[in-house]
Amino acid sequence: MNWSALETHPVVEGRRIVPGEGCSKRPALALVGEAPGRDEERLGRPFVGKAGQNLDSFLAALELERGAIWITNVVKVRPTKASAKGTVSNRPPNRAEKALFTPLLLDELREVSPRMIVTLGNTALQALMGPDALIGAYHGRLTACEAVGKPLFALYHPASIIYNRSLQAVYEEDLRKLKAQLALL
Repeated sequence: MNWSALETHPVVEGRRIVPGEGCSKRPALALVGEAPGRDEERLGRPFVGKAGQNLDSFLAALELERGAIWITNVVKVRPTKASAKGTVSNRPPNRAEKALFTPLLLDELREVSPRMIVTLGNTALQALMGPDALIGAYHGRLTACEAVGKPLFALYHPASIIYNRSLQAVYEEDLRKLKAQLALL
């Protein structure tokens, strides 16, 4: 993907683009997250911060290597907000960011052509299944993603476990289901 044309777009200007990475030709799966965080922006790589640590255990549970899959985000720049004290923190992507990057994500997934797409959280799920799709209704099951013609398996975002420990058992069960689905590919 050539992201350089986006560098002057008002949604992107002044922010580092964090492209997807990994196996770019028909990997077993493509993981799609929300947007890069501070560490991802600094290093220019997806899922290398706290959520990336959870992703490493996720991959170990599935017996997959990071380089054997495609890892990307819906939004390719870090959405931030500043506090009254001037500290910068992450925020969910806004409509303009999602509107700009979702068509590019669809092109990216068509080009990479994974055998299965795994969405991590609501933002990724809604980018591929529409704005009414909610993770609570989709997690842990395989469905068809008509937008790219691939099967889709929805998971809670790995960061959600950091903030809501009660999701740990649900997430682990969903991983067992995903592993079973991957064995059928």
